[in-house]
Amino acid sequence: MPRRKFRHTQRFESSSDSRFQEYLVNQPTQTTTRTELLRLIRGGEDTYLELKVKLSNSERIAQGIVALANTDGGTIIFGVNDQLRIEGVSNPEWVQQELARICREEIVPPLVPMIDSVAFDSGKRIVALDIDGKKKPYRTRDGRFYFRVGAEKREVSRDELSTWLDEVRPLGFENIPLQGVTEADFDDALLWSFAGGFDYNAPNHALYNTSDFLRKDLMLAIGEADEFIPSVAALLLFGKSERVAELLPRSNVTVARFSGSNGTAQLIEAIEVKGNLLTQYESIMSFIRRYVDLAKDKPRRKLELVTDSIVTARANFHHYAVVEAVINALIHRDLGLRDIRTRINIYDNAIEVINPRRTGNFPQNAARAIRYGITQRLNPQVAAIFTRREYGVAAPHGGLPMILKQSFRFSGRKPEIYVAGDEFKLKLWAA
Repeated sequence: MPRRKFRHTQRFESSSDSRFQEYLVNQPTQTTTRTELLRLIRGGEDTYLELKVKLSNSERIAQGIVALANTDGGTIIFGVNDQLRIEGVSNPEWVQQELARICREEIVPPLVPMIDSVAFDSGKRIVALDIDGKKKPYRTRDGRFYFRVGAEKREVSRDELSTWLDEVRPLGFENIPLQGVTEADFDDALLWSFAGGFDYNAPNHALYNTSDFLRKDLMLAIGEADEFIPSVAALLLFGKSERVAELLPRSNVTVARFSGSNGTAQLIEAIEVKGNLLTQYESIMSFIRRYVDLAKDKPRRKLELVTDSIVTARANFHHYAVVEAVINALIHRDLGLRDIRTRINIYDNAIEVINPRRTGNFPQNAARAIRYGITQRLNPQVAAIFTRREYGVAAPHGGLPMILKQSFRFSGRKPEIYVAGDEFKLKLWAA
């Protein structure tokens, strides 16, 4: 039976942890033998090993799998009692199928496990489930997070969750469920305006229910019956602005105007833009229009006279390029990075957009590919809704390739792109 070798090259400190590392990493072949499994079982449970007599409660099994996945992976063996004696399982094929179903349906994001069934001379069979947590954080379908401390699993409390997520830095931050957020935290006018855009008859808002609509229609919340746990994406898109600023301060955006051509120039004005995404977009565009002119066609050059004012003229930028750059900054930012915020700086001759984007797994070829529109969206749910006209934003199309093309056509200078220090920077030049 094939069995992979993986993980934990530096994490093991106790003797039991060392034993597990030796078992998983130092195998001469990728085959699990009965002798190796027996040696693993005799060491007893630890941070990376859980023993079960049988599979009888899928909810608790899902919790145990989540705990191991959030603690860098491990193994669950079925058919072993508390005294470390092998009792075997009577229906190993069903156990394997049920484990595959749990990993696929009961855990978010779904896991692809390795499942082995091992037979002994006595006729007893055990099932071993290997778990590798590559896409942390994992949670149960009802929105609960677990991790292991020694041989015990523990749920991440609400008070710990924010700190723990900052340590994990999940890429799919938009899917994190927000415990304690209620229907009262959502802007019904914005939500029903979006829903009404798809109702081709006269919209009857009395038929809508906030929690049901977010959970069942938009898939932006989880929970059964009266339970309602919305996601980060739901709050960013439809939350009341004051509640978004309070619950998700990392989503705030700084917009600044400088007198000069670079960051050492004198600051004229800076604001911190808070609220849901529609409020942020409108506030950012209002600030930009206060200092620059946006047009679809390149302005004609004026004849300059000696009597003209020495005050620097307002800069001109391509309208769609700037709008798309602002939209991309709002919907593609890496919210898993707590200490890096989205910033938009306006200079005399350029607009610079700086967005959090971890660069550790962002190779040079990926930086080149995004110029051609080949990229992976960090927040696909946010992007899908925000770019719909029903949401209230007249979003242009074309993404980064359009921005680069139209900005160059308009200004005659190629926009600059930098990817470094967990930041993505885009600089557009004025005409």
